[in-house]
Amino acid sequence: MNSRDEEGAKAESGHTATDSGKAQRVLLAAFSRPPEARAEDVNGSILIAAESAAAYPGLKDAAQYFVPVTEIAKAQGFGMDDEPYEFVLGTKALVRADFQKDVGTRVMRQSTLVLLARGYVVSFTFIGGTEDEVEELVQGLKFGASAKPAK
Repeated sequence: MNSRDEEGAKAESGHTATDSGKAQRVLLAAFSRPPEARAEDVNGSILIAAESAAAYPGLKDAAQYFVPVTEIAKAQGFGMDDEPYEFVLGTKALVRADFQKDVGTRVMRQSTLVLLARGYVVSFTFIGGTEDEVEELVQGLKFGASAKPAK
């Protein structure tokens, strides 16, 4: 998936995402069923990605990252439900925004959670057909206590 992202970026701009300093990596993409499989319901999915924070000069907090996220979501036909808000999950404070779009006779819902960590913007995107389905996926995200380095 990462190689496809870089190939697409190269085709559009003439150089790779890494060349432009916007190294983005999909860390995990999980789907209820294969993405190309057709069905009546929304294909519940999870996408975890990391991108260098240096690609966004002036980025001071995770909420600011929702400017490009919202642009991408709008280009995909999603509308934002409300402004991004702080969302605490376990020991981590993230910023969350919820989106939705009509897909034929059903609604596709998306929640994206973002945090800044170690020079990266890390995003967690959950897609489902109902608010409950998305909420169940979000609540499955857990952060463990970080291990202290051995001395």
